[in-house]
Amino acid sequence: MVSRRDMVGMLGGALTAGAVARVNAESAPQPAPQRPSGRGAAHTGHVPVRSLNGWTLPHRINNGVKEFHLVAEEIDHEFAPGCTAKCWGYNGTTPGPTIEAVEGDRLRIFVTNRLPEHTSIHWHGILLPSGMDGVGGLSQPHIKPGETYAYEFTLVQHGTHMYHPHADEMVQLAVGMMGMFVIHPNEPDEVPVDRDYCLLLHNWALRPGTYRPDPSIMVDFDLWTFNSKVFPAIEPLLARTGERVRIRMGNLSMWNHPLHLHGVQYVVTGSDGGRWPRAQWRSEVTEVVAVGQTRDIEFVAVPGDWAFHCHMSHHTMNAMGHGIPNTLGVDQAEVARQIGKLVPGYMAMGETGMAEHTAMHMQGPANTLPMMTGVGPFGPLEMGGMFTVVKVRDDLAPGDYADPGWYPNPSGSVARRVSDNPDFGNPPRRGRKA
Repeated sequence: MVSRRDMVGMLGGALTAGAVARVNAESAPQPAPQRPSGRGAAHTGHVPVRSLNGWTLPHRINNGVKEFHLVAEEIDHEFAPGCTAKCWGYNGTTPGPTIEAVEGDRLRIFVTNRLPEHTSIHWHGILLPSGMDGVGGLSQPHIKPGETYAYEFTLVQHGTHMYHPHADEMVQLAVGMMGMFVIHPNEPDEVPVDRDYCLLLHNWALRPGTYRPDPSIMVDFDLWTFNSKVFPAIEPLLARTGERVRIRMGNLSMWNHPLHLHGVQYVVTGSDGGRWPRAQWRSEVTEVVAVGQTRDIEFVAVPGDWAFHCHMSHHTMNAMGHGIPNTLGVDQAEVARQIGKLVPGYMAMGETGMAEHTAMHMQGPANTLPMMTGVGPFGPLEMGGMFTVVKVRDDLAPGDYADPGWYPNPSGSVARRVSDNPDFGNPPRRGRKA
């Protein structure tokens, strides 16, 4: 472990903010990194992190320093097939690529600004000199359009962290500027994991028929995402039966999220404060990841297809209208006929619930996803937004991340229909005589 004295020495040896401003763009590594499959800290004995629908930023070694290069730029981003928007991100994606390093590494991170306004990068939860903290106007000058700055510091901790701007945050976070920053401990984990996933929780106001997220929204969002994807475009998390799996979750949305995993009791094991001592681990099935927090959960995989989602029901839906009349129990047949004369194809919904949304496939505005999408082996899944599936198989090879399809449930292990008579049996009801 790094001692307090070593920590002070390493922090003191970092570049000052003034030196950062003098770094020339030509000294940055070229060319800009491409998207590889991702290798991280394998040489330390740690499993490289896998970012759902994402990638890990490659680096080069320059005189013992690990050099990374981030480019802030406008991008075309697909939330799911049929819904694309103009967003801002890093190196062609939102979230930006995951930065993966090891405690004790010295890093130099170049940041090139290709946005139409100034920016900066804050290394969320990471211990470093004040001048490297990335708060525009406070700890450094803003990075103006066309400029490249360098941040240099030594990692004196481990844990699950994030990066994001501290410049015009209301806009830049709302349109996708964020990424994960994972620091592995400099010694092998006492309880190693076999698979290590990470994802960012975010919300977007992409109004029906529009193509740019609205940064002025504070509450009324209509897309909720894991790594800037909505279900069913979110990749599944895969594991072999008996493997130990870690999921690292960071929240840069404007809402708290209770993340619930079916099928197991997981253990909450860490945060941006690193992997906690085992005495602090606690068993849960739902963990709230608050705004600005990270949380690590770990579990031993059991076979099946298991839902993993935010437990706020409207966070598992896509584009939604708010403030509409309550039509539960209302006969809308005549209203639908009258509206249909003016709006061909109009269908009234909500009289018996919203499940009918999943079956009718109404044509919505351009660039707008259905509220609840995705079809499973038994029918519509009736989920969107922050939802995906943990797929565990006995025969999945170690390191295999190819989707194995739906789980073949053993005979007799699926809930089955025993009657189609609503008066079946004689169930007790309070207030009624048998």
